[in-house]
Amino acid sequence: MFEKISDPRDVRIVEGHIPLQHRYTPGVAGEAFFRSLKDGVFVASPCDDCGVTYCPPRLFCERCFEGLETGLRVGPRGTLESFTIGYEGVEGEPLDEPYVLGLVRLDGADTVLVAYLLGYDEVPLGIGDRVEAVFAPKNQRTGSILDLRGFKPTEK
Repeated sequence: MFEKISDPRDVRIVEGHIPLQHRYTPGVAGEAFFRSLKDGVFVASPCDDCGVTYCPPRLFCERCFEGLETGLRVGPRGTLESFTIGYEGVEGEPLDEPYVLGLVRLDGADTVLVAYLLGYDEVPLGIGDRVEAVFAPKNQRTGSILDLRGFKPTEK
């Protein structure tokens, strides 16, 4: 049971289920971010010492540990930094239609958001593409990440 496995093909798989519940609290900076999404706005935390602007916002700079304030508006447009196309669901089941996820650096921010990319079934996809946020209709927003439907391509 405790022997060292050196070849990944020798890993044992044990079927079963672990009953587990989890509750996530976004914290102060996360709460401000989600509250702003409800209004169709992105907020960030700039670090005056390092010059890094975090979106989603943070309470402290991850580089120099300086305390940060949240409230700087960034986006709603940005640049596609990377992407992936998913053809299988989380359980390995084939999907009827693939989905596209991207890393988007909003204008005014230095970090990236992970979000769905919309409309790329009709437009070629490329790193460096300009994108714009698509929000749920205002009357359907609840202050969660689901208020952001994704990003669609814009003119270069």
